[in-house]
Amino acid sequence: MAWIYLLMGAVFEIGWAVGLKLSEGFTHPLYSLMTIVCIVISFTFFTKALRKIEIGTGYAIFTGIGAAGTALIGMTFLGDSGSAGKVFFIALLIIGVIGLKFSDYTPQETQTE
Repeated sequence: MAWIYLLMGAVFEIGWAVGLKLSEGFTHPLYSLMTIVCIVISFTFFTKALRKIEIGTGYAIFTGIGAAGTALIGMTFLGDSGSAGKVFFIALLIIGVIGLKFSDYTPQETQTE
């Protein structure tokens, strides 16, 4: 469940990063509210995830997903510049995030009767 919390936190991180752009310095009330709500939800999920996930791994994955997702949304919908190089390095970032997830091995607890 912790990994689901981490993923949800990262998705809402993308939401608040995009909201910061759309709020134009908190001058648009609706986007400003969206940003603040997304920040609260994002960090709520992130803190829940960190109860079970190591901080280094959790934070790297949280920010990696947030950075990659925000960059892709910026290039796709907000007119940010895009190039083959940017897409390559975003893909490399995502591969690194996946690698971190799979390298975080914790043995399952055994139950005794």
